[in-house]
Amino acid sequence: MALNRDFLMGFLSGTVVGAVGYRLYEQNSGQLKRLVQPGSAYPQQPQAGYQPSIEEIIAQKERLEDLIAEMQVK
Repeated sequence: MALNRDFLMGFLSGTVVGAVGYRLYEQNSGQLKRLVQPGSAYPQQPQAGYQPSIEEIIAQKERLEDLIAEMQVK
């Protein structure tokens, strides 16, 4: 009888933990997807009509030059 009680308690606690984990995943799925997506550190495609400033373009250029230099070293 003890084996059945232990099994039942383990099954119930596993079910509760699984349900809570799934609920947390659903609530935070947007953040998790952005975290897991490759290239998420860089902004998405700009919207139509968006004109970046010179400072933004220069910052992007410097980031690209740094990435190129890192790739050439490897």
